[in-house]
Amino acid sequence: MSQWQQRVDAVWAEAQPLGDDEVIRRIDALAAERPQGDPIALFEQAGARDSAGLEAEAEPLYREAIAGGLTGSERVQAHLQLASTIRNLGRPLEAIALLDAIEPEAGELRDAVIAFRALARVDAGDARLAASEALAALAPHPQRYRVSLAAYAAELAASA
Repeated sequence: MSQWQQRVDAVWAEAQPLGDDEVIRRIDALAAERPQGDPIALFEQAGARDSAGLEAEAEPLYREAIAGGLTGSERVQAHLQLASTIRNLGRPLEAIALLDAIEPEAGELRDAVIAFRALARVDAGDARLAASEALAALAPHPQRYRVSLAAYAAELAASA
């Protein structure tokens, strides 16, 4: 991990006592140290605004970060966070499409993709399908009741 990223992580670790405006100020100052259009810097700036409830300001920064070549886990995280932002802006179907597109490469963040998609499905009026997908994602995790949870997920999906 770079020293710059460690400094960014330190800001996020202090976010609660700092407050939204100070987090944005510090993240913006750190982003200014990077080249113009740096996708990681844009991603961090978007996240700071998103965290502060400034979704309309976060959305174009997420999009620019993704278009700028964001890679790896940060790319998946940016898609997740953008989808959440879009959902909060009242566009759940667009959020679902974005999450569907990123799921094949989500890796360890696959469950998060499913969880955020479930939220978007509820907002889009499809709570049964949201519950089905969430249960199907959870079913492999408990030591007991895996078969039952998987069956209930399938039952919900069939009736959705």
